[in-house]
Amino acid sequence: MIRRAKRRIVLSSLYIGTEETELIQTLHSALAANPTLSLSLHLDLLRSTRPESPSTASFLLPLIRSFGEDRVKVHLFRTPKLKGVMAKLVPRRFDEGWGTWHAKIYAIDDEVIVTSDVLVPTSCSGWPSANLNKSYFTDRQDRYLHFRAQPGLTNYMVDYGKTMIPFTHRLSPVDGTSSNYNLVWSNQTAGPMNFESNARDALIGLQDRYKELTKDNAVDNDGCDTTLFPVIQSGVLGMRQEEETIETLFDTLSKSSVPATVDLTSGYFGLYGPYKAKIIASPEHVQWRMVAAGPKANGFFGSKGISGRIPEAYTWFERRFWKTALRAGKISQGENSIIQLNEWERPSWTYHAKGIWVRFGDRSSAPTISLFGSTNLNGRSARLDTELSFLMLTSSPELSRALADEADNIREHATQVDGSTWGAPDRRVRWTTKAMAQAIIGML
Repeated sequence: MIRRAKRRIVLSSLYIGTEETELIQTLHSALAANPTLSLSLHLDLLRSTRPESPSTASFLLPLIRSFGEDRVKVHLFRTPKLKGVMAKLVPRRFDEGWGTWHAKIYAIDDEVIVTSDVLVPTSCSGWPSANLNKSYFTDRQDRYLHFRAQPGLTNYMVDYGKTMIPFTHRLSPVDGTSSNYNLVWSNQTAGPMNFESNARDALIGLQDRYKELTKDNAVDNDGCDTTLFPVIQSGVLGMRQEEETIETLFDTLSKSSVPATVDLTSGYFGLYGPYKAKIIASPEHVQWRMVAAGPKANGFFGSKGISGRIPEAYTWFERRFWKTALRAGKISQGENSIIQLNEWERPSWTYHAKGIWVRFGDRSSAPTISLFGSTNLNGRSARLDTELSFLMLTSSPELSRALADEADNIREHATQVDGSTWGAPDRRVRWTTKAMAQAIIGML
């Protein structure tokens, strides 16, 4: 996609891994070959400026120097949640616990990849998830949806990034040095630590404009079989569209008399409390098949220090959910369990897929609703991170079949958990891990 770019490249991610030299070289070659091509990067400031050599920020400086700040723009979002004395006390390795820029979209001309592992074309879209480092391209299970020839969708992605530019720092090289840079805040109406309401109003304005645009184009879209609804979640900015959308979806499934099967997955399985409550309380005609990362597939498995306890903490979260579902009478062994919890593991792989697939009728039917994007469906995504996800409704048999294959392929590497799972010696959760997890549960 990058090599054939003609007009614009817009990449949004948590950060870009500094080992991704091939990606940077490809961007450099594309910009050199086409003087009218522009590049915009939207990344998280705290993650991109970690005190490491090189940091993501210093890694990107050669691109800016080669083509100038008019053609290569790097915008870094910093959570306003971490400020004052706390910002000075929290070690840099842990400051991302107060929230990050987590939206993961890759838009090139009129094509878009939303990270979330199926590449499918769609015939149309209405108005309108991952980080770019080596493991995401080699041994990490994720989701990727690729939309071709979709100028309306791409324009939305570009406008989403532009809407947030006034609330970001611009990365600017310092002349005469190879690795020094300035972080430039140019907003004259809001400061870098108190822009929440301004950003929220701007995002609401973006959503409202595209709603009106969709109404205006409704006649032209009569032949469409697929519609996307973008939902923005940023608890720190007061935007809760994803939360409202998911709760409405779950309520609708519960109130309907139509049987439904919901596949739900998250690499970091610490379901947001309101979602968990609705799942547990749902009637028997709604069946839930959930996939979480097994401990060895957790991205923090084998990490040093406190972060090495994170897979153990997620075992505790899983076990608590499973026991709650068991007490509610929703757990039984086998395919007939109303709530089925599975763990994904594959040798030497990590698991990062997240999303929701909804099938109506029996389980052999294909999904007609899917939620995909950057959200991990946990408390952190709801309260701290700035997320962009999409609810997709489709009547396309081809797309539905692709979504079914995607969800079924994920389940091929998943094993259903039961009471014996938690009794295994390697699944013991130390009391110190429980205490740590309880203290920072909203950050995991």
